[in-house]
Amino acid sequence: MEYEFTLKYQLNENEDTDALLERLAKAGCDDALVGVGQPGRLALAFVREASTAREALHSALDGVREAVPAARLIEATPDLVGLTDVAEMVGVSRQNMRKLMLAHSHSFPAPIHEGSTSLWHLAEVLVWLQARGSYAIGQQTLDLARVAMTVNVSSAYERVFGHSTNLAC
Repeated sequence: MEYEFTLKYQLNENEDTDALLERLAKAGCDDALVGVGQPGRLALAFVREASTAREALHSALDGVREAVPAARLIEATPDLVGLTDVAEMVGVSRQNMRKLMLAHSHSFPAPIHEGSTSLWHLAEVLVWLQARGSYAIGQQTLDLARVAMTVNVSSAYERVFGHSTNLAC
């Protein structure tokens, strides 16, 4: 199956772009569109063939780790989303998504960040929508969102506590 996801990194130092691209290609990341426009940042938009979402994401993480060992993962997507993002994915308007959230405030997943722009874990919202039975949620999309969420939560844990968990394994 083909999986589309993005990995965003913070680099420790300025990298020579050509050398970085060469190392990424050697490490098996030649299936990614590489963005280095923002200083100190690296974004890789992958389209990766794999038998599972977990295999796709983790093989990409391993490749980047091999090519740029000092890079710090900022985010794996698709994971953190706003209501507009979810609405686009399931084919409804943002207003419709907001109405659903408000009408089912006791069962709709709680945001992980609440404010002028609230954010949810995509996997939690997709599971909620799937349980309602009104929306066609592709299993491949749900699997990728779950793996991305697991990677992000594990990465955050590691940043806070200084050691890895088995969540991302």
